[in-house]
Amino acid sequence: MSLKRRLSEEKILLAPGVYDALTGLIAEQAGAEAVYLSGASIAYTRFGRSDIGLVSMAEVADTIAAVRDRISVPLIVDADNGFGNALNVQRTVRVFERMGANALQLEDQTLPKRCGHLDGKSVIPTAEMAGKIRAAVDARASQETLIIARTDAIAVEGFEAALARAEAYVEAGADMLFIEAPQSMGEIEEILKRFRGRVPLMANMVEGGKTPIVNAAGLEALGFSFVIFPGGIVRALAVTARDYYANLVANGSNQKFRDRMFDFAGLNEVLGTDDLLVTGKRYDGEGAQ
Repeated sequence: MSLKRRLSEEKILLAPGVYDALTGLIAEQAGAEAVYLSGASIAYTRFGRSDIGLVSMAEVADTIAAVRDRISVPLIVDADNGFGNALNVQRTVRVFERMGANALQLEDQTLPKRCGHLDGKSVIPTAEMAGKIRAAVDARASQETLIIARTDAIAVEGFEAALARAEAYVEAGADMLFIEAPQSMGEIEEILKRFRGRVPLMANMVEGGKTPIVNAAGLEALGFSFVIFPGGIVRALAVTARDYYANLVANGSNQKFRDRMFDFAGLNEVLGTDDLLVTGKRYDGEGAQ
């Protein structure tokens, strides 16, 4: 089933955040119907840096290709602000689509951008963002590749201004709407009241962020079509890594940590190493027929 068709169903689509092929693979094995490639998580894990616009378009494209090579479920990609103007947006759409993205999320922040739950954001004019959305729609090779319009204007211009921007972005042709960082259930309900039934709506759950945390069932009941948990895996792994390294340095071995980690065979089972080696034998000199 295509992502576009899946989003037309009443049941909400939950996409765990991933940042590389391994996390994408494990999410798929856990039963995720789709995954969300988080730009913030790429910054956290690849560079050990905050989500403040340091990741380039090419670095995201490389990551998309690696993830797509390993998984088959739909891949929704954080394309930041398109990495420039409307022409940059068009190149980003073409490249990400070729790499295997099924949807691109574009936001109306200025360059450099920053995490939607950090303070100090700024946004481009509404008309400029609407033009970038039209450019993205025109650049995609397939109508099945979705363009998600995100506005960060609540923190910059206020809630009503964010709703007005969202109207403009829907008119420009966005396939899904993402109003980032509503700060109360009242704001969430106003978003649903205005846009529910007109365009699929996306929610972003960030533990410790500005938006109240609601589980997938609750968001579905409200009327959301899509929810991401973009950085949770990095926060979970960061705690595990901190504890793992502290234990290793303190004790000189992993013995006390064994119940919290795969052994060598366990990880190879997750990776499908045996199947890979069997496949390889079909092509070696003696095994080929």
